[in-house]
Amino acid sequence: MLSKLTIKNVALIESTEIDFKSGFNVLSGETGSGKSVVLESLNFVLGAKADKTMIRNGAEECTVTAEFDIGENPAVFAVLDEFEFDREDLLIITRKFALSGKNSVKINGNSATVSMVKKLTALLIDVHGQSEHFYLLNTANQLKLIDKFAGVKDSTVFNEIKRVFDEYKDIKKELAEIGGDESSRLIRLDVLTYQINEIVSANVRAGEFEELSELKDKLLHREKIITALNAVKSSIEDEGGVSDALSNATRTLNGISGFGKDYSDIAERLDTAYAEIDDVASVISGLLDDLGYSEYSLEQVEERLGVIKNLFKKYGGDYESTAAFAENAALEKQKLENFNELSVALNDKLLKIRKKLYDLYIKLSETRKKSAVIFAKNVSDELKELGMSKAQFFVEFSPLVDFNDCKFDSANGIDDVRFMFSANSGEPTKPLSEVISGGEMSRFMLSVKAQTAKYNDIPTFIFDEIDAGISGNVAWIVAEKLVRISSSVQVIAVSHLPQIASFADNNVLIEKIERADKTETSVKTLDSVGKIAEVARLTGGDVESALSLDHAKSLISKADEFKRSLV
Repeated sequence: MLSKLTIKNVALIESTEIDFKSGFNVLSGETGSGKSVVLESLNFVLGAKADKTMIRNGAEECTVTAEFDIGENPAVFAVLDEFEFDREDLLIITRKFALSGKNSVKINGNSATVSMVKKLTALLIDVHGQSEHFYLLNTANQLKLIDKFAGVKDSTVFNEIKRVFDEYKDIKKELAEIGGDESSRLIRLDVLTYQINEIVSANVRAGEFEELSELKDKLLHREKIITALNAVKSSIEDEGGVSDALSNATRTLNGISGFGKDYSDIAERLDTAYAEIDDVASVISGLLDDLGYSEYSLEQVEERLGVIKNLFKKYGGDYESTAAFAENAALEKQKLENFNELSVALNDKLLKIRKKLYDLYIKLSETRKKSAVIFAKNVSDELKELGMSKAQFFVEFSPLVDFNDCKFDSANGIDDVRFMFSANSGEPTKPLSEVISGGEMSRFMLSVKAQTAKYNDIPTFIFDEIDAGISGNVAWIVAEKLVRISSSVQVIAVSHLPQIASFADNNVLIEKIERADKTETSVKTLDSVGKIAEVARLTGGDVESALSLDHAKSLISKADEFKRSLV
């Protein structure tokens, strides 16, 4: 639920904190006091578009922070995991908007984007204002609502559809792996044949690429290498070179080696060094001979390396990956060549699964339609209680596609629905999103939510001017319905009716305060005395009058009695 909203430098609000409670919260205040600013701030932190006009005059930036107590919410945790943010019981979203353009969004201290915020808050809060389309105006969500109302997700037929649909996907996957339809299979065979032939004809040896790369370096630097090797060879073999020096040193030590083991050991080591140097000179001679004659020219080596590089780039990056690709391609080719025998059996099985799945789709549709009738009647009854006795409402199902046209692409059946509505007698029903607005919208959505709150996964409902266009006994009924809804979700309502304020578990007063040099919006939570005074003000009475205060107490007492009856 929404536990706290902190607003800084938005419109006439310099700085305020609003604490919300579970149950029923009511925001009230004089017209123009700033109730819309609070909702604008909330919508802003939830991801709505913003412009510089919302920043308080004289300030450089505005900031809004919303704190949500999410407890154990798997859907929210899944999104946090997706964003790679830590799971915490308290979710804090902060959004800053600056004149300089240096705006920021943070989720639990992590830098985020507005789209990330929207994805999260769509699971946490449902804001309904008179001019807004919201969750239930989306036809996909309307079907979800009917499913929840009918308990579809827990039904035997739905679980069977899921099981059969998974089996159907497995068969399709298996068919795809052996070639799918005839045209796709032949195309794939051509591709595999080309790939295998390309790899085989290249005839690349293990280690060939490395060998050729080394040879290329030798050929590119042939003159430098020859010069260096000849210099070393001369240093060893020329008169007075390393070989002569070692030979002379060995003869000298041999002359004293009989006088002690230490001398003979050194002489032996010099003999070994002389033999090693002689071998080095021999190896250098061989290397020089090799450089004098190469089987391949530099151009041939570069051309061969180009062939191998291209092959590796296409088939895995190195020799081992390319060889594995060729092996797997050969196995797949063999499967495709034996396609006919396998495909006949799988396609026969696929047809049977489709028939079974289609029958289950029909059963699911029948379940939905029966529940939709009950749901529509319940909502219509709610509307009558709210003074809309002429309203018409029903759930329209699109005609089901026949078996041959069915795509079999969902485990959620083949139904498309839309809510159809007419507020007045004699007017044709039309899709809800096209015809409903203002007070009609408020009462219709209240009727729907009264029926569906316990099925809704969203923990907070916000109603802006839900009481527009109503008064008297209907206002009392609206208040009762809001209280019933708040027994299963948190409700925050902006209202100007004393009946609704009387029922609140948490009353928040929004006032405009004018000082000599500026005007500010003040927000404060009311205690029991303040609640009585505010209810009295909303009745139109004198808040200093004992009669008005007694009337307010009477309304609150009546509301409390109703709430106790629900326990």
